[in-house]
Amino acid sequence: GSEAASEQGQEEEVEDRLKEHMDNLLDKSAKARQAALQSLRLALSSRTLSEFLLERRLTLTDSLEKCLKKGKGEEQALAGTVLTLLCLQMGSGPEGEEVFRSLKPLLVSILTDSTASPSARQSCATALGMCCYIAAADLE
Repeated sequence: GSEAASEQGQEEEVEDRLKEHMDNLLDKSAKARQAALQSLRLALSSRTLSEFLLERRLTLTDSLEKCLKKGKGEEQALAGTVLTLLCLQMGSGPEGEEVFRSLKPLLVSILTDSTASPSARQSCATALGMCCYIAAADLE
């Protein structure tokens, strides 16, 4: 019983940290937002969090959209990577498609913006390709 309780406690701790990182995506400081994006990238690439993310996908999508719109270079690149991981976690169902459909125009806009940093454009291209492959219902 204590092992299960310990595991439950660890899971809650992880979720609390993730919530904190998600809150930090809206910080005024670009450094704080970048640190939150890096932490989210690490968390999303190291464990399956689909249940946790299902409930918070709209909040996270909105935050990533703000990072992509207002951020520069590194922040946009990290946001693109986190978006790709979010799509992977959501999978090919309606939730993944919804995330992709809402951010696709912004990804295309950054990708085609010659003034955007190469790392941001590359990250948006990867996000566009991966999310399209995973979550686009429309074959075109």
